[in-house]
Formats: sequence, structure tokens, C-alpha cells
Amino acid sequence: MLITGGSRGIGAATARLAAAAGYAVAVNYASDAGAAEAVVADCRSAGAAATPIRANVADEDEAVAMFDAVEAELGAVDVLVNNAGILHQQMRFDQMEVERWREVIDVNIVGAFLCAREAVRRMSTRHGGRGGAIVNVSSAAAYIGSPDEYIDYAATKAAVDTLTVGLGKEVAAEGIRVNAVRPGLIRTDIHASGGEPGRVERVAPSIPMGRGGEPEEVADAILWLASDAASYITATLVNCSGGR
Repeated sequence: MLITGGSRGIGAATARLAAAAGYAVAVNYASDAGAAEAVVADCRSAGAAATPIRANVADEDEAVAMFDAVEAELGAVDVLVNNAGILHQQMRFDQMEVERWREVIDVNIVGAFLCAREAVRRMSTRHGGRGGAIVNVSSAAAYIGSPDEYIDYAATKAAVDTLTVGLGKEVAAEGIRVNAVRPGLIRTDIHASGGEPGRVERVAPSIPMGRGGEPEEVADAILWLASDAASYITATLVNCSGGR
């Protein structure tokens, strides 16, 4: 299993759960090598083969090289978890500069597209592969829209949803299942990136379940979609948002 953005939050929780389930795990990261090494150490402690791999998923050469390196060290990729993503400071849409949009689009859309493309090129029976699964990490923001916070981020996640549905149908007969998890308000440090570390506590009362979610709860959904237990599920979006 290759997990992009695997050094923190949902990605890290997915890596640890995958290791416990018996996967060899590749933990992709962009800059925090120490965090990635710590996740890899946890995976190895669980008895799994694991490796950290630095790559900017929005850079085509680096994305391709990442897949090549993972194959060389751990073998063919059976599952891609497209988790890498960024958001910026909360603000109104009319305050946003185009540079911000381009950065968010590059990582959240172009990065997801590049990694999905490379996975298909290697997994598809059309290309001599043995099949596999792609699980995209979208967001409840895709259907909420995130007004007054980060409409740009929400729009990129809506693009991930469309990628999931379209690609899932395109490669369904080629041994690849493509699904997405749409997390809601989850306790990760991404909220600090948006300028509000306490966002979970502020918004939690408005969630039908009355609480924020944990990264491990999202990771459980990801592992299920990657597994044979979801063998007849593709081109599907799964909300993991406490009813929000």
C-alpha cells in the first residue's frame, strides 16, 4: 500500500492500520522526514515491511519516480491511498489570491490525478498488471462548500469526487476499484493550517453525532474499501462525517 501524505493525520493512521493488517507500507511525505520515519518505525514494529519516500506528488517526475522506487523496494503497488492534500488560511473567496488557488489545485487535484494515473498504468490488466484498488481521500467540504473558510479547498475535493466516479467506471473491467472516503470534521492538525486549531471543538455541536471524528475511524473506512470485503464496490463516495 502506497499512502501519499502518510506522515501525519489520516495518512499516518492508515499506514499503522495497514501494517497491522499485513500490508507492506510506503509512507510518502513532502517535507517532514522525521514524522515519516516515526510512522515507518511504528509499521515495522507491527511486523510489516515499510519505507518512507519523499516526493512532491504535484511534480510529474517525482510522482513517477516515487512509484518506481516503491516497486523496487516493496514490490508492485496493490493499493494507492491518495491522501496528500493542503489547505490555507480561512478567508472569504474574494480575498484569495490566484497563487493560493494554484498551489491548492496543484497538490489536491494535479497530485491526485498524477498518482492515480501512475497506479492505473501499473495495476490495470490492460497494461499487464494484476489489478488493485485506489482509495481517494476527499472531504465533506466537497458537498458543504466551506463558505467563509476555504472554498478553494472544497472545490478541489469536488474534483477528487468526480475523478473517483469517472475513473472507477473507466477501469472497472481492468481489475481496479476506485472509491473515495469523504471525512468530515476529524481531529488532525490540518485545522491549524487553516488558522483555527480549535475548529473541531467549535463545530462539533452542529454535527448530528455531536463530536469530531478520529483519524483511525477514517482509516478503518479506507482499509475496508481497499479490502476484498468491498470487492463489488467501485466509483463510490463514502461519507465518514458523523452524519454532517
